[in-house]
Amino acid sequence: MTGLGGSGAAAPGDYVYFKSVVPLHKISIGSKLWRYYDFGPKAVQPLICIPGIAGTADVYYKQIMSLSMKGYRVISIDVPQVWNHHEWIHSFEKFLDSMNIHHVHIYGTSLGGFLAQIFAQQRPRRVKSLVLSNTFLETHKFAAALPWSPVVNWTPSFLLKRYLLTGIQDGPQEPFIADSVDFVVGQVETLSREDLSSRLMLNVNVASVGSLSLPDCFITVMDTNDYSAVPQQLKDQVNERYPSARRAVLRTGGDFPFLSRPDEVTLYLQLHMRQVGVEPRPDLVQGFTRGGSSGSSNDHKDGNSFDDHPKDDGDRSSVDSEMEHSESESPYSVEPIPASTVLANTVLGTANSAQHVSLLCS
Repeated sequence: MTGLGGSGAAAPGDYVYFKSVVPLHKISIGSKLWRYYDFGPKAVQPLICIPGIAGTADVYYKQIMSLSMKGYRVISIDVPQVWNHHEWIHSFEKFLDSMNIHHVHIYGTSLGGFLAQIFAQQRPRRVKSLVLSNTFLETHKFAAALPWSPVVNWTPSFLLKRYLLTGIQDGPQEPFIADSVDFVVGQVETLSREDLSSRLMLNVNVASVGSLSLPDCFITVMDTNDYSAVPQQLKDQVNERYPSARRAVLRTGGDFPFLSRPDEVTLYLQLHMRQVGVEPRPDLVQGFTRGGSSGSSNDHKDGNSFDDHPKDDGDRSSVDSEMEHSESESPYSVEPIPASTVLANTVLGTANSAQHVSLLCS
């Protein structure tokens, strides 16, 4: 079995399977190369996953597999080689235009959460909701910690990788957390020097998130309680900025809970999408097949995985029992904070999404 990006670690079996059924897309838009996964019914507004400084599109493979099988469309991206936040905003907007995507829901972790916020600030009509995990509002602290940022462009790749990984906790860890770290380290090994230096520049270019027009009720803050490379002070600032946002706290999970605690993270993403009014289309999904397709009752001769044509909005499916089942059998404890009642109501299916949004935003 091949190692993960040359790290020497064996690739997890579910990741090998993921790579065999979900195609990786690459598209050049102007001078930028975008690398991404896009899986799930095109009839559903997408959840776009933006990784942190050490992540790639692959780190969300567990969420892509789980959510797409439930009828959601998930797009996971690599941050391309952009060197400042203004360039990021314009590049990401062109990417969405090329995909003919007008409205998005964004799940951003660490640097990805910061990039999601500044995009939502500058392009408020396009961003319908946010899930922010272990992220921050401003980069001043990171800039101060990297006094050699002016020479990042000329720094050898091995030094950039070493610096990038210094924030990841080492030493004894829970097996699932250790496995998540190994996976991400393997992904870092696949990044070029230009990839690494551009991400570092995005992380240290001095900037801060301004006021968002997006109501707090369309934001979920999902953090881990044990350890994160993002200082707790910066995470607290996010909670203070969005006081009425829904909150999900994972007692453990480290920097990469989407890998170490995938069931909990996927459940909260599913709850978030339901509460902001995004209904899945499980009727368009039957199961994964080899060759990058997923069986669908609407599959035709083109072999497309999902039906691209939305049906009438009145065709709403009820909250599937798997959400309730997943929560009750979860082996790890997840603490919903002020929004626990609302989360529980969603799991139990006591109201539809439109009613939830109305209640939350009143």
